[in-house]
Amino acid sequence: MDSSFDLINSMLYIVGMKLTGKALSCERGGRQVFDGLDFSVESGGMLELRGPNGAGKTSLLRMIAGLNEPARGEFEIQEGDNEVNLAQICHFIAHQEAFKPALTVAENLQFWADFLSGSDDKADISVALEAFSMEPLAELSAALLSAGQKRRLALGRLAMIKRPIWLLDEPTVGLDKKSVGQLQSLMRQHLDEDGIIIATTHIDLGMEGAKVFDFATLPERADHGMYDDADLEEGML
Repeated sequence: MDSSFDLINSMLYIVGMKLTGKALSCERGGRQVFDGLDFSVESGGMLELRGPNGAGKTSLLRMIAGLNEPARGEFEIQEGDNEVNLAQICHFIAHQEAFKPALTVAENLQFWADFLSGSDDKADISVALEAFSMEPLAELSAALLSAGQKRRLALGRLAMIKRPIWLLDEPTVGLDKKSVGQLQSLMRQHLDEDGIIIATTHIDLGMEGAKVFDFATLPERADHGMYDDADLEEGML
């Protein structure tokens, strides 16, 4: 197990890493959600997934994270290590926060530190507590947290455990203004360190240079819905 973590850590961060999805198709409950979807994002880059509910944004994140299989198509990592699969080098922060209600905030973070870091490179939970101002909550049972506090607990993994690819499902939902700012600072740092972010969102996440993939325009556009933030300023959405 430790050898896998060594390989993952060796990929933090690879300048020139590129994640590509080719001819992806998603089916859910016998219904085709999307088909022929292509995307690419490189180290230091961010891709925002936008579109109506049920368009397949979260499904795409789950495919990248290895939780769902595409009906057709494939993912490719360029400049990566073939011995580490895509899911191993991703953080996936989903709508449903992964925590144990019976444990305290600190104990939940320690669980993730032990689970996601190698024996020779233990993560420091104080980094996560500080990143989202959770020090006063450290000894509080996770079951007593508000929705926003639970979100901060989940996002704390991003600060504590290094992974080159972040998959964020509506990351700002439930967060107050201060916490949104803290998340944005963490995201900018990750991109500055040549990380990759793919996030579903209905709002502008404030990341300069982010690409946008609009699921609502997928059937009509030959380039599969890809456009830049500059297009948003021209009223494309």
